[in-house]
Amino acid sequence: MKPIVHFQDLGNISYQEAWDYQASIHKQLVDRKLENRTLEAEHRKLLEQEHYLLFCEHPPVYTLGKSGSMDNLLISGEELEAQNIGFFKINRGGDITFHGFGQIVAYPIFDLDCFFTDVHRYVRYLEEVVILTLADYGIEGLREKDYTGVWVDDNAGGPKRKICAIGVHLSRWTTMHGFAFNINTDLTYFSNIVACGITDENKTITTLSNELGRQIEMEEVKEKVKMHFQALFGFEWA
Repeated sequence: MKPIVHFQDLGNISYQEAWDYQASIHKQLVDRKLENRTLEAEHRKLLEQEHYLLFCEHPPVYTLGKSGSMDNLLISGEELEAQNIGFFKINRGGDITFHGFGQIVAYPIFDLDCFFTDVHRYVRYLEEVVILTLADYGIEGLREKDYTGVWVDDNAGGPKRKICAIGVHLSRWTTMHGFAFNINTDLTYFSNIVACGITDENKTITTLSNELGRQIEMEEVKEKVKMHFQALFGFEWA
């Protein structure tokens, strides 16, 4: 049987509230997995996993991954408060990034024992979801050697532009966090950080609306992202 995934669009939600909600679902999946292991095989179907895919947007916030450096936050705590920007140190991989309105933030909470137990493949699949979505808009999404996430390049000699940042956390093969896909995002917020810790002058940040030269309907993009998630991971919606 294919895994069953519950989809929830949380809308505009504070980072702390979304993190707490992720953590509660993550704990449910891990607890269910551990309980399942105590049962005889014929009873395990009673405790089949229920995975989740969450979408949301956050009010402006910077998050710093466990391998990141505070040096990549270029403004003080006082300036953060004055600009009404949140800041969190979190347990995902990667360095510092920005979340704000006009992004699709996707949080898959999957028990990978029900899909495949390969972290590299999991991250590549997250990238591929975005690459396929960009292709729907006639844009070639790229992977960049030595970096996670999805990039675009017009091959005109300009900088490569990151359109989606990825940072994940796994515990007992159960995932948290995910990706932030820039759709209509205000890029001025990125001037306060060294995004993803990347100092290469030939790398910058972009949005889908910048690449297409027009505002994009968020719901339209969400439906495409959902479709590609389902096709790549091979699940059924609850």
